[in-house]
Amino acid sequence: MTPPTPLAPLDRRIVLSGLWIAMLFTFAYVDIFGFWRADVIKGALEATVPGAGFAINQRFLILTTLYVVIPILMVVASLLLPWSANRLANRVLPVVYVLTIVGSMVGETWIYYVLGSVIEIALLAAVFITAHRWR
Repeated sequence: MTPPTPLAPLDRRIVLSGLWIAMLFTFAYVDIFGFWRADVIKGALEATVPGAGFAINQRFLILTTLYVVIPILMVVASLLLPWSANRLANRVLPVVYVLTIVGSMVGETWIYYVLGSVIEIALLAAVFITAHRWR
């Protein structure tokens, strides 16, 4: 019996796209799980974000949509952008998102949220490293 042949290395574009997808799933599920929290439910009913105190209004929802749409578009952009723009976007955006995730963790006491945030940061670090090493 012959040993299995090793897998060929994946194209960096596919790796980057997959990492963005994994980050988005983690991001989404951490937020979805949050709706089981009494403070989040109460805040939603009162149209405020608990802790931060932001009003949930048109402006907040538009900005939140833009915040989420950027990594969603990176799934496709990682596959389609030319090399230089691809590498730049995949080195800049993870840093921006890590900073916002760390900022959202300040004062957080729910372990699921911290765990999810740490996983998001690890995935974004993998995006950055993959793009940085892409020659």
